Amino acid sequence: MYLLEVLKGLSFVKTKVLTDEKALLMSEIHESVENLKLVKAGKLKARPAKDLLDEL
Repeated sequence: MYLLEVLKGLSFVKTKVLTDEKALLMSEIHESVENLKLVKAGKLKARPAKDLLDEL
């Protein structure tokens, strides 16, 4: 946490505490973006949106 203390000391830097829920959400979004990149590159097969909606 030393880096966080240094950043808080800088007047032009704003910091926020990251909750576990937000960290998980960010991780899931990152994974989704990576999967989308793989689909666009043809390295991962996408499934139809209808199949996804049927799961809900």
